[in-house]
Amino acid sequence: MKRALLNIDYTNDFVAEDGALTCGVPAQNIESNIIKLTKAFIKEKSEVIFAIDLHNENDPYHPETALYPPHNIVGTKGRELYGGLKAIFENVSEEDEKYIRWIDKTRYSAFAGTDLAIYLRSRGVEEIHICGVATDICCLHTAIDAYNLGFKIVMHSNAMASFNPIGHEWALQHFEKALGAKVI
Repeated sequence: MKRALLNIDYTNDFVAEDGALTCGVPAQNIESNIIKLTKAFIKEKSEVIFAIDLHNENDPYHPETALYPPHNIVGTKGRELYGGLKAIFENVSEEDEKYIRWIDKTRYSAFAGTDLAIYLRSRGVEEIHICGVATDICCLHTAIDAYNLGFKIVMHSNAMASFNPIGHEWALQHFEKALGAKVI
């Protein structure tokens, strides 16, 4: 069965201590797990997708403008991948480059308004592995859409973090109980 890894929003604005909308220490503590997971998928020639939040400054039409401070603004350092993950993305070999993709997402789910489902289906992917932030927001909405599209789902609990510890724990249970996801 072909599988893909979705790295959700592991950027400076969501992870760094001075990030505009940081999950802080919980997100920083999963960096080595995200790197290890990403390297493993690259090594086995599985699809690796960096699904990264994209915003324009002061966009009056985007619903998140009223909910959160400005974050992941186009062209800013805040939108860059955090820590060692950035080096992996920037230094991938030419041979492995065809398995790695960056998608801009403008909603919580990596599927909303993107061609992600078409991309995965065209490559025969049946199982999606998800890591990143925030567990109970973007990871959750992406998992729900993956479920609704019929993908098998694996959530990597040691490679996910949230602003809200209670929301993180709730989402992990929801993945398993309501979406039938495998949580490891």
